[in-house]
Amino acid sequence: MSWSRLARLCCCTPLWLPVIAYPASHLEIHIGEVRHPQAQLENVSVTLDADGNWYGSTIIKQTDLNQLASNMPVKFSRGSLQGKLAFAGKNNQPQQVKADLNLRDTAFSNAEGSKAADKLAGSFNISAQRKDATWVWQTTLNWREGELFWQPLYVANGGHTLEARGEWNEDKFTVTQGLMSIASVGDIKFDGELHLPDNTITRLDCAAKNLPLDSTYALLIKPFMEKNILGDLEVAGHADLVASIREQRVTDFNLGLHEVDVADKKNRFAFYKLNAALPWSYADRTSAIISYAGGQLLGMNLGAAQHKVDLERYSLVAPHLDFPVLDGRLVLDDAAAALVNDRWYWRVRAEVQGISMPEFSRALGWPRMEGKIQAQIPMVLYQAGKLTSNGALKLSVFDGDIKVDNLVMDEPLGLAPRLMADITMRQLDLALLTKTFSFGDMQGRLDGDVTGLELSGKQPVKFDAKFYSSAGSYPKKISQRAVQNISALGGAGAAAAIQRSFLHFFDVFNYQKIALSCRLRKGICEMGGVEEAQSGYVMVKGSGIPSITVLGYNRNVGWKELLERVQDITKGNSKPIIK
Repeated sequence: MSWSRLARLCCCTPLWLPVIAYPASHLEIHIGEVRHPQAQLENVSVTLDADGNWYGSTIIKQTDLNQLASNMPVKFSRGSLQGKLAFAGKNNQPQQVKADLNLRDTAFSNAEGSKAADKLAGSFNISAQRKDATWVWQTTLNWREGELFWQPLYVANGGHTLEARGEWNEDKFTVTQGLMSIASVGDIKFDGELHLPDNTITRLDCAAKNLPLDSTYALLIKPFMEKNILGDLEVAGHADLVASIREQRVTDFNLGLHEVDVADKKNRFAFYKLNAALPWSYADRTSAIISYAGGQLLGMNLGAAQHKVDLERYSLVAPHLDFPVLDGRLVLDDAAAALVNDRWYWRVRAEVQGISMPEFSRALGWPRMEGKIQAQIPMVLYQAGKLTSNGALKLSVFDGDIKVDNLVMDEPLGLAPRLMADITMRQLDLALLTKTFSFGDMQGRLDGDVTGLELSGKQPVKFDAKFYSSAGSYPKKISQRAVQNISALGGAGAAAAIQRSFLHFFDVFNYQKIALSCRLRKGICEMGGVEEAQSGYVMVKGSGIPSITVLGYNRNVGWKELLERVQDITKGNSKPIIK
């Protein structure tokens, strides 16, 4: 309560039970009760002496918070403030004040709904004494119960305290010693200075030790991470933090992580027994050390590792990082990142060494594949939310080669990343490929071209794709089951036109060429094959004895329907017509 408001309460309201005494050296005024639309006071006592000194006290019996806080950015719907107030001064200068206040059953909100509280209750104690032009103060705040939403933070229960002391004058507000105790989180020590003319933080230092990360993340971190990859985690372990701010800028911090387990609830990544020393300074170069006992990345197991990263202001550099993945390794070279104008920019080269396809396919929930993954990933750049590759990504799989060109990904760490790329496949072994996907038995080599691929999330929205027999001389055989499955891709009415009626006795046929294409636009796949036929298109063109030709008749197929056909094939539920 301001001094001017107290004066108005004492001078402008009806008084009951006044008692005034006139000793020779001082004047005593005792007022039984003061009533005002904004507050009700009891036992108001003021003493004045001949030297101009004055002191007094009162009991705040009841207040109307809606009226008392009419200029605040929230509107109170209910609540009361009660307590005791003592004050002293000389002439027209207040010298001391002490208040013990209690807040009860308080609720407030703002028009936007970004700030709200219900059933708030607590106590607030403050004492201050003037020394020349400076007030020396100390305070204690005890939030006992109630809910508070202050976007984005939500605190459901009380049990939090604040103790602080410091100084205040016209130019600055200083906290020389502060301690915030947050229930289920721990203690945070702080001190700092606020420049009052423009309300800017000129200095702030804080420190916290042994914070439990499960409750700290849920209460203080997750609300700020809802729209990124760190927004839905399970976290355990402890952390230490020391941080400093000077002139509105973070200048130093030191984060220590101890035996931390962190797992993404969407199963994208996890790290176990993570330990880290992450010192950072705006002025000096530092080095961070991160180690973990194991983890997972997109379902793939990560082995134990330790990494060193050099930090310099808003950039980091790691010349070489080695990640054990499944039974192989992911090696990153020339990794660097920088924060510029609140946006991240980074680059990295990568190499995949000796990851077995059986392990890799099992981890991703794919059908079992044979062989090893050897991949060279050129310089990958991430700028302002967009990831691009400076060169082609190369994979060796199914005894052939896959190359990814023109890779672009928007917001790769966002909730709905968008990917564009061109993919070239050469000399894939059809025997390995069809065995992997339970397609039937085929011998031969396959090429593929996917141009203009666009994915939104995990769903394709546009591409031009064609798969066809590789050039060269090699055995070309196809089993009866594979014929049936290819026929099923052509949809209802697809047929295998057998050149000789007695060839239905054979289980394996010869072919000259295989081709299947799909042009995807607006959820519809425009199908094609080796060549046009009178009433459709040729998917398998026969050759030699015995040979077989497979025709497709459905030109336009919904993408979802085509995926269902593929699923039926892999489950053994395809039912083509063979003639």
